[in-house]
Amino acid sequence: MSATLIEQQTSSSPSISPSSSVKSVNNKNVKSFSWSETDEPHATRRKIILAKYPQIQELFGVEPLTAPIVLGIFFIQMLAAYYTNFVSFPVWFLACYAISGTLNHTLQLANHEISHNLVFRNALWNRWLGIFANVPTGIPSSVQFQKYHMEHHQFQGVDGIDSDVPTMWEVRTFSNSVLKVVWLICQPFAYSLRPLFCKPKPMQTWEFINYAVVLAFDYVIYHILGGWSLAYLVLGSLLGMGLHPAAGHFVAEHYEFVKGYETYSYYGPINYVNFNVGYHNEHHDFPKVPWSRLSQLSKIAPEFYSNLPHYTSYLSVFWRYITDPEIGPHSRVKRKEKINKKSQ
Repeated sequence: MSATLIEQQTSSSPSISPSSSVKSVNNKNVKSFSWSETDEPHATRRKIILAKYPQIQELFGVEPLTAPIVLGIFFIQMLAAYYTNFVSFPVWFLACYAISGTLNHTLQLANHEISHNLVFRNALWNRWLGIFANVPTGIPSSVQFQKYHMEHHQFQGVDGIDSDVPTMWEVRTFSNSVLKVVWLICQPFAYSLRPLFCKPKPMQTWEFINYAVVLAFDYVIYHILGGWSLAYLVLGSLLGMGLHPAAGHFVAEHYEFVKGYETYSYYGPINYVNFNVGYHNEHHDFPKVPWSRLSQLSKIAPEFYSNLPHYTSYLSVFWRYITDPEIGPHSRVKRKEKINKKSQ
């Protein structure tokens, strides 16, 4: 299992090395976060890479192919939701996990792309596509996700702003292997509810529209296809964002498995159904590059990425997270807010 977290470091590397100012402060009973006195590494690395490889800016832009993929998944999900009315409960549950869980997770990551306005040049079209991609998941989330995800990029790890970082309640509560499994299963609830506690914001008009469209669609599905079909969609979303192979990126992306490194990439087959979100160092370095071109970054500038710790298996990420007593919800790098940062 350990071979799947590949740690490659070279002294001649021009990439950003782990900060010596990252400190872990652990209480005897409750583990705590690592705290950094430096800015997050991506803005600095982006400047260095662009200075050496200005042609990378040619990768910036949109990827319209995302839209027909979303449309195709929508129709597959509608067809599968219909046919789940004619199968046994074990087959239905397996379909919820394997089919709906995977495809609805793919739609959630399509919304990740859409939140960066990487599908259409028109922001309004992206907003509507995001809501459409949200419809088969059965749970309104698209607009709220964009609102908080932009802060994750601009203020990575900043205390009280980045809601991607677990709360101290999560750190104290999910402190052993059994409870960490529960925490992984409950990830969809953590990601949807945590922002309301970390940094609550008033709902905006588009959020009401998002809720209205998705809940209206749920109503239609229930009355046309039935409760089992609606449950197939909703349970698929919950399972697919929990203890599911496609959801391994939630833990792999920013949990500090190697001290001093706060972002990790994953280079494996699940990227094919996850819109290349595994290329996470690349994504944070260049959030204006769409999923279809992220892999080109490490080819253009290999010396900046090949030496960084990365993963080849999400299952091993889960395994180590669950079994390693030194890893848990506390395994994140945090920092205090400093000056206003430019939008990325």
